[in-house]
Amino acid sequence: MKKRIMVRYGELALKGKNRGDFEAQLVQNIKEALAPLSGAGIEKAYGRLYVLVEEDDAAEAARRLQRVFGISSFSFVEEAASELEVIQAAALELIRRQLPDYPGPAEPIPFRVQTRRVDKRFPLTSMEVSRKVGGYIKAHAPVRVDLNNPQVEVQIEIRQEGAFLFADAIPGAGGLPVGASGKAVLMLSGGIDSPVAGWLTMKRGVRLEAVHFHSYPFTSEQSRKKVEDLVQILTEYGGKIRLHVVPFTDIQTEIRRTCPESLGITIMRRMMLRIAERLACRYKCLAIATGESLGQVASQTLESMLTINQVTRLPVLRPLVAYDKQEIIALAKRIGTYETSILPYEDCCTIFTPKAPKTRPRPEMAEEAERNLAVDELVQQAVEGTESVWFYPGQQKKEFQYFSL
Repeated sequence: MKKRIMVRYGELALKGKNRGDFEAQLVQNIKEALAPLSGAGIEKAYGRLYVLVEEDDAAEAARRLQRVFGISSFSFVEEAASELEVIQAAALELIRRQLPDYPGPAEPIPFRVQTRRVDKRFPLTSMEVSRKVGGYIKAHAPVRVDLNNPQVEVQIEIRQEGAFLFADAIPGAGGLPVGASGKAVLMLSGGIDSPVAGWLTMKRGVRLEAVHFHSYPFTSEQSRKKVEDLVQILTEYGGKIRLHVVPFTDIQTEIRRTCPESLGITIMRRMMLRIAERLACRYKCLAIATGESLGQVASQTLESMLTINQVTRLPVLRPLVAYDKQEIIALAKRIGTYETSILPYEDCCTIFTPKAPKTRPRPEMAEEAERNLAVDELVQQAVEGTESVWFYPGQQKKEFQYFSL
């Protein structure tokens, strides 16, 4: 037996002439999210989508839909003909299923009925439908009306395609459908912040190409596996993601050899941005996203950001810029990346950390420090040695690609 799920989207409904493009992307993303569930289907109506799934798959379908950006909420609904008597009978049955110990004796349970009449051809107003349906339920079930603190309720939507009844609305992920706002490179370190930044970037409809800088043997293979696991988690929200692993050992060694120690982090970040920009151009990305939060560490002051940004023409997105650490940790726990992020494997950002890093570097200081660094050659070598791997929701497919100039 099929279960029907009514899918609502909030922000998409405010779009103008390009609303259809956003809706089409959302439909595609829902199809991909539900692909492992056999027999799942989608029906489209104005302002709503309906997902049909097998009853045995209902719980898994709900879990997957909660991770699809662009969905504001959804409900398992009962469909009825747009006739008052039919709606009353369906509403009574829905209430009875929510009552404890029905049909045995019980104290009256507080309830309410709320109606939204989208189809204005229906002869009764929303308030009239609620009153008549509520009166019918009260006459046939041990309930009492309580509009402010109901224990059970019936929500009714009367639409052109029929009447739909449901008990509650399950919150969705909100935001915009991934893919509706273009692509960005995500600089993914393996710590707590950058996966959360990736999640927030996807929430605004951006598809990700993840870039990780790997400094073997200074960083272990476990640190790379940790990043792969984080990408796998993010695919559950944004669909397939390609991870680009950049060999960074030679660059870090040269920075340590030729540059002032206090500017090491600044120069390292500038080199990362140069490489990220090259990869972004190759894969048609329009921005670079990072997990930086203003003032959290030495390289995240406004002066540092200004100096680091000057090596790229692409916009640098910092969705965590106004978050404090506790807020970031809470969000990491909510999306499921925290436990992986705190695994004790160092990344390239934590090795060679200077004792006294420059917190307010000026662009001319960084340029002077890079004079003895073969910037273009090192960037080209790193990009040419980059290994790319696709990751898919629910599974990991090792599809390797190599970038060449």
